[in-house]
Amino acid sequence: MGTSEPTSPSPIEGRDVHFTGLNNVQPEPGHSSPVQARSLRRASTHDSDVTLTVGEGPFDFEKVLRHVIKKREETDIKARSLGVMFDDLKVQGLGASVSYQPTLGSVLNPMNLVHSLQQLRHPPVREIIDGFHGVVQPGEMLLVLGRPGSGCSTLLKTLANQRDEYYAVEGEVRYDAFSPEDIKRYYRGDVQYCPEDDIHFPTLTVEETLYFASKTRTPRTRLGNMSRKEYTQHFVDVLLTVFGLRHTRKTLVGDASIRGVSGGEKKRVSIAEALAARSLLCAWDNSTRGLDSSTALEFGRALRIATDVAHLTTVVSIYQAGESLYHLFDKVCVIHEGKMAYFGPASQARQYFIDMGYEPANRQTTADFLVAVTDPMGRAIRSGVTSAIPQTASDFAAYFQSSSFGQENARQVAEYRSRFVQSSERAEAYRFSARAERAQHMQKTSPYTISIPMQTRAVMLRRVQILKGNMGAQVIQMASFIIKAIIIGTVFLKIPDSTSAYFSRGGILFFAMLFAAINSLSEIPALFTQRPIVLRHYKAAMYHPYIEALALTLVDIPITFITLLLFCMILYLLVGLQQSAGQFFTFFVFVFAMTVTMKSCFRMLAAAFKDPAPAQAVAGLFLMGTTLYTGYTIPRPNMIGALRWITYIDPLRFGYEGILTNEFRTVDGTCATLVPQGPGYEGISLANQVCTTVGSLPGQALVNGARYVALSYGYYSSNIWRNFGIICAFAVGFIIILLFLTEVNTSSAAATTATLFKRGSRTALESSAGGNDEEKVATTGDSEKIVEEDQDQVPAGSDFSMTDVFSWLGIQYTVPVQGGQRKLLDNVSGYVAPGRLTALMGESGAGKAQRTTVGVVQGDRFVNGHGLPADFQAQTGYCQQMDTHLETSTVREALLFSANLRQPQNVSRSEKESWVEECLKMCGLVGHADAVVGTLSVEYRKRTTIAVELAAKPKLLLFLDEPTSGLDSQSAWAIVMFLRKLADNGQAILCTIHQPSAELFQVFDRLLLLRKGGQTVYFGDLGKNSSTLIKYFQDHGARHCAPDENPAEYMLDVIGAGATATSELDWYNVWKQSKEAEDLGKELDAIHDEGRKRPPVQTTLHTEFSTSWTHQVAQLTKRDMQAHWRSPTYLLAKTILNVVGGLFIGFTFFKSKDTLQGTQDKLFAVYMSTVMPVALSQQLQVPFIHMRSIYEVRERPSRMYSWTALLTSQLLAELPWNILGSTLFFLCWYWTVGFPNDRAGYTYLMLGVVFPLYYTTIGQAVAAMSANPQIAAVIFGFLFSFVLIFNGVLQPYDQLGWWQWMYRLSPFTYFIEGLLGQALGKTLISCSDVEYVTLTPPSGLTCGEYMQPFISYAGGYLADPSATSGCQFCSSRTADQLLGGFFNIQYAHRWRNFGLLIVYIAFNTAAIYFFTYMFRIRSGDPLAALRRRLSKD
Repeated sequence: MGTSEPTSPSPIEGRDVHFTGLNNVQPEPGHSSPVQARSLRRASTHDSDVTLTVGEGPFDFEKVLRHVIKKREETDIKARSLGVMFDDLKVQGLGASVSYQPTLGSVLNPMNLVHSLQQLRHPPVREIIDGFHGVVQPGEMLLVLGRPGSGCSTLLKTLANQRDEYYAVEGEVRYDAFSPEDIKRYYRGDVQYCPEDDIHFPTLTVEETLYFASKTRTPRTRLGNMSRKEYTQHFVDVLLTVFGLRHTRKTLVGDASIRGVSGGEKKRVSIAEALAARSLLCAWDNSTRGLDSSTALEFGRALRIATDVAHLTTVVSIYQAGESLYHLFDKVCVIHEGKMAYFGPASQARQYFIDMGYEPANRQTTADFLVAVTDPMGRAIRSGVTSAIPQTASDFAAYFQSSSFGQENARQVAEYRSRFVQSSERAEAYRFSARAERAQHMQKTSPYTISIPMQTRAVMLRRVQILKGNMGAQVIQMASFIIKAIIIGTVFLKIPDSTSAYFSRGGILFFAMLFAAINSLSEIPALFTQRPIVLRHYKAAMYHPYIEALALTLVDIPITFITLLLFCMILYLLVGLQQSAGQFFTFFVFVFAMTVTMKSCFRMLAAAFKDPAPAQAVAGLFLMGTTLYTGYTIPRPNMIGALRWITYIDPLRFGYEGILTNEFRTVDGTCATLVPQGPGYEGISLANQVCTTVGSLPGQALVNGARYVALSYGYYSSNIWRNFGIICAFAVGFIIILLFLTEVNTSSAAATTATLFKRGSRTALESSAGGNDEEKVATTGDSEKIVEEDQDQVPAGSDFSMTDVFSWLGIQYTVPVQGGQRKLLDNVSGYVAPGRLTALMGESGAGKAQRTTVGVVQGDRFVNGHGLPADFQAQTGYCQQMDTHLETSTVREALLFSANLRQPQNVSRSEKESWVEECLKMCGLVGHADAVVGTLSVEYRKRTTIAVELAAKPKLLLFLDEPTSGLDSQSAWAIVMFLRKLADNGQAILCTIHQPSAELFQVFDRLLLLRKGGQTVYFGDLGKNSSTLIKYFQDHGARHCAPDENPAEYMLDVIGAGATATSELDWYNVWKQSKEAEDLGKELDAIHDEGRKRPPVQTTLHTEFSTSWTHQVAQLTKRDMQAHWRSPTYLLAKTILNVVGGLFIGFTFFKSKDTLQGTQDKLFAVYMSTVMPVALSQQLQVPFIHMRSIYEVRERPSRMYSWTALLTSQLLAELPWNILGSTLFFLCWYWTVGFPNDRAGYTYLMLGVVFPLYYTTIGQAVAAMSANPQIAAVIFGFLFSFVLIFNGVLQPYDQLGWWQWMYRLSPFTYFIEGLLGQALGKTLISCSDVEYVTLTPPSGLTCGEYMQPFISYAGGYLADPSATSGCQFCSSRTADQLLGGFFNIQYAHRWRNFGLLIVYIAFNTAAIYFFTYMFRIRSGDPLAALRRRLSKD
């Protein structure tokens, strides 16, 4: 379409405000809007004195925007706009709408593999929407209405040009003169889809989040010659003000584990971020979810003003749209099961369906009526209608096409096509405007607004801000390096210039690289969590995805540089490596380059996968491969030919050669093992002795380090800088591939979902015919059938009657915030009576839902005037807003789990199962009983949340936090009516609610209304048609409530709720001085007096939980085992890692011989197998922490089970799979290395059973003390490196010095000693030809006569004792001699070692419980007492 592009703003009196982000455009002759002549739906204050300054005072958004447009018109900045036309639109999705849940069995089943291959050739396709026609012009707002699953999100995504996740999009879609391909390629940022979910970087503040979005879309041409910084800051100030976020600007956005803004505030952040991108056509998918009605209306008004004044094109889908919100829209599209039931003027839609033959309910809002018409159980036929009226989706579509509205719609499509689609002038004007916005030196065809260097700077700054918000992790990372350097440095403290330390010298250099490489693994989980955010920003044309990867790399380089400089300095000086500046800096440069290379490599692997589990598995294998083929564990000359090529693609090998030759090139070590020596050889000269160290020369006591390295490893110092260049090439190559994969994988990532059912479920087959909205995973099957099956009902036998009254008096709740304290509840009093449905309302952030362990709570809570019973939590049901469930469970399993653990154990299993079936019926979940919870739609997840609490049979109170949030009006009505029926049956219910319609609001009996700050504004009965509530406000000075006005919206408007609304009256003071507040006090006194005449409510549970500990463990273990079985990716990654790792190590040391080198190879074959737990433990930490978070969020507050039972079950569920994995590892490893057959039993016991017990328990113990998997990975890598250092392999026992106690403490000491001592003990060694050392005996003596005294106490043997010259001596005759002399490994200790490892496993197991208690269960700060004592001192 043509004109020009969004522009910029202008200076405004007081403080410059430039709101061009909402796209500056005036109505153009060719794009006249139907609403142009209509006055704005919000009272404008053109002539008022409302300030234009962004601040804490009054603020008029419309006046600001009009001022900006006026200033822009005074310049030559060209503006542009963009409409959309679609004709015969049809969208198909890939895959069935329902399917079976994958399990390990189904993945490994060959028949399913055949079926998968068939599906690749002939993929199942389903129709999501079909037969859509219409036009949305600039200046128009389209409201899209439909039930969940009808296709609303699909239509929005298609109109916003988000097509990647669909199999096919057919029909014609045009954006003025541009095709969808043109828009995607050149103008992607002008068309934006704002999703329902709020996903942001949790450690950024609100201001930083919005500032970044605005900065990346700041145009080149700006009004008033403003700088980019000024423009962005003022734009963000306006957004913060319009959406009431000024008080949160410095608050972290937060997520489930990081405390941040409230849910409603986070939604406003999402809206503001989308507006900051200044798109011309915006599709908003249920963007009012979680907002109170006043804030939702302000959002709608802001969109209305921006659409009118800035000439935007706006498409919005809203569930539960109030009447005031509905009237802001020009057009409405009603969708019925993927068909277009209506598309036309919003003002005439209601009458259209009435004329069709349907009747709206009393006080039913227009939006609710339009959606209800598409619901077979929610619509009512108008009395007196005799003609046939549409019933099915196809009937509605056909009726509309033949109606006058359908013909007018077709005419508008044809007119739009003729005027705009072929208009080359408009296309050229649009291009000109778009180019004028783009930064200089950018490609004319780029969809981005700022150049790549500007994108890089912006994303780098954001990366710094992300790190700053999570400073704790950075401190832990740096501390781990420093502590590690100190410990390793002291292990190898002042290493001697002797050949006895040559092996240790190589070990320290090897470890310096290995630790940095291991540490790089911990980044992988974090890279996956940010991917959805980067994808959304890419679609909004903020920046290239590869820029994020580049920024991560560039920002990390100086941090890595400083960290490694400290690490290397400490390590280098303590160890006493070669004391020259050149060698130190060469060492440092190599370690730094290797770390950057390995980090880039692991990031590249993460970018190549869609899931963290396989990425970690492949990264673990890569780490093992690069470590094995450095040349340290097995010298290059000894590698088998078939695998030697790996050394050419192993960056660690080049790095190791560089630092090893750099160190040894100036070393001349004194020979520590001259043969023969000792008693009887006092007068022997060097001529008759030989040094056993590789590289020694006859007659010389010093061994040249360069010669030693050349002969032992095949490494040469002349290759140092060649190798450095190769490492840099690897780093550059990995980074380039990382950038490429990030760009390709991020941009192509698109989630397509379907409702999954448990395998064997008949429901899935019966439901598979139904269509659904791909994004919502909505209801399945024929709607009438499902509704009949799932009709909400309270069975006759369900007795909820109760007589106990829960009350609270003077509740105050204060939480710590940055810079002080914040009061969320302020002196709130009230009660919930049995059989009454009480609503708790207030604007977002008013403190309606507070059940937390953070902050200070003051005040009293009573049941019948008595203190709360000890098991109060167990006697109440709390339905959280977040719908936290185990994703792999079915609905029935989730309910059974709740019933089995929260109902008393003496209730029979059959009774519990029968009650669960009743709950399924009550909550309308019969048709979804076998559906997997993680794939359910929002509505059915909410129903499941309520059902899970009902399954526990709460006796005192049912509390629900936002049970209708995110639901359409019909689903919300069904949920609230179900609550009404529960209340009518005697249940006491307290329920927070947002955006209730008038008819929904009327279902409640009582209301507790809070304003921001948690202050009571009203508590009491609503009265018929809310008359009591309305009378209270009108009697105390509020405006009159119109007859057709929604009382819920009226009261919020009156008290000044909303982002920018205010009230002249202080309604908190009004309430405190009112008669109603006085009456409430008297009622509470009466309730308490009456209750105290009766005995207090008995504690029904005299133990903390309803069931025994063993019963809890059994139920939890069953659930965990099911979750594992239904996570095939996790189990396959674990299995493949073990199998490939076993084969890899086995073939690296393939058929090791009984030579000196062969024995050392077997030693390292065992040593390298101990590296496996790095990846395996990090894998198992992810589900451990995930299951713990479910417990902490939902199951712990409900007193469902003991935390010790949870830990026990997680251990029991994990162990079988790890034992299976280690068994497969053993089978692939043992015989390929060449260990003897008759020693396999003990080796399997240690490696196949004891080893997985050890790494499972140590992995979970570390996870128990960690807040998230990223921190767990860092801590585990840190701790595990100790285990690798002190086991006597890298640094032999006799050289550990002071640290020998750590050798005794390291469990791997006993693991390696047990395996090697048993596998090689009592075996003979036969030196290979190159392993013999040649010496010359004194004249007149044979070799045997000369060497016999030495051999008698030192060991070894001669090839030919009778020879008189050229004696060939082998230093070891038995493996016991070699292993005992160098590594302190004894065959006799094998069963002692087994027993000690069992003790370690027991210790680790105890640590899981101890750390969980200290870090997750124990309330209060463990360090608080210490700090108090220090402060006194």
